[in-house]
Amino acid sequence: MKPRIQVMWFRRDLRLSDNAALYHALRTGIPVLPVFIFDKNILDQLDDKADRRVEFIHAAITEIQVQLLRMGSTLEVYHGYPVEVYKNLLERYDIITVFTNHDYEPYAKERDAEMAALLKEHGAEFKTYKDQVIFEKSEVVKDDGKPYTVFSPYARKWRAKLNSFYLKAYPTEKYFSNFYQQAPVTVPSLVSIGFKPVDLPFPSKELEEAVIRHYGENRNFPSLEKGTSKMGVHLRFGTVSIRYLARKAMEWNDVYLNELVWRDFYHAILWHFPQVGKGASFKPEYDKIEWRNNEAEFAHWCNGTTGYPIVDAGMRELNTTGYMHNRVRMIVASFLTKHLLIDWRWGEAYFAQKLLDFDLAANNGGWQWASSSGCDAAPYFRVFNPSLQTEKFDKDLRYIRKWIPELNEFNYPQPIVQHELARKRVLEVYAKGLKGI
Repeated sequence: MKPRIQVMWFRRDLRLSDNAALYHALRTGIPVLPVFIFDKNILDQLDDKADRRVEFIHAAITEIQVQLLRMGSTLEVYHGYPVEVYKNLLERYDIITVFTNHDYEPYAKERDAEMAALLKEHGAEFKTYKDQVIFEKSEVVKDDGKPYTVFSPYARKWRAKLNSFYLKAYPTEKYFSNFYQQAPVTVPSLVSIGFKPVDLPFPSKELEEAVIRHYGENRNFPSLEKGTSKMGVHLRFGTVSIRYLARKAMEWNDVYLNELVWRDFYHAILWHFPQVGKGASFKPEYDKIEWRNNEAEFAHWCNGTTGYPIVDAGMRELNTTGYMHNRVRMIVASFLTKHLLIDWRWGEAYFAQKLLDFDLAANNGGWQWASSSGCDAAPYFRVFNPSLQTEKFDKDLRYIRKWIPELNEFNYPQPIVQHELARKRVLEVYAKGLKGI
């Protein structure tokens, strides 16, 4: 007779504490089998087999496994296609319900619809819960029910709606005795799923009070080691609870809380306007821009050899560590789209490939903001001057010198484009593309 169980499917929620779906699964009182899938639909698209995100995920599920083994349970980890994995699980177990948390990205929505249909065929349910944002879908909308497309009114409604109910942690620990008990199952190695470790340190998931309290005055200076929280990757993969961060932000710093509101806003945009996650400009008229898309210049941008130190430092930091300071992300995105007139989708794709904390909603929102094609974006005539940005945010060149040791040597390249000429060109091209709109 097959064991009668519930399944907890871990995805973007790689923690046992304060986990919405896990809480609901454990509370049923029926043994809960924890499952994680290295999804081949996603991993097969990654050309770089030293992808630090896969390494991060592997480290996170290994940590979960250690915790589960102490309870006499184990995480069943698979490398395959989700539908095939669940067909196998349905043969081995009498599954009542698969519990998991919402994922708002286009592929995830298609995958989950397919999964729900498969489980229904076998008399099982598929239940999902809100976990990675404070407010989702249509929880924060205009009075007429339409989605906000401008941040400020969205933020006002978000803050007005916020109360302790939305920030309360799910007490999963009370029900840990309900994990399914079985002999340990080995977590496959990175090598066995086709990847290899980079062995660079990951950002700590300990939130430092001093960093958050001084976030407002320090966040724009990339040379400061502790100017930002570096929580992006932990939010992306759910190794830290968004509710915990929001509670601490309310206690320590409202500017930091505002960044979490932006995150919810971009997730709401992706939910209500899924076309932006599939390569469409939020403002369709911006698809009429005639991009230059010079491949040689794009290569210079990717490699950090544009001759603009703040841009090059950012790209070298990204290529080396998988991280880039947020102020610098805005500068390099503006430079690619405005100075070089290269389609924002090229930059979005490059960031998607390189960023450890890559999140489709935030990455797309940031790139469309920089290129002026997004909701509530910078106006098209706003063109960041890299020299002025450097003067304001890295005046002593500490960040730049860290990543460009050859800054004052003959082998550092000359600028590939002159700022004033680039600014004049982009204004003309944008005006032409948007003419009559």
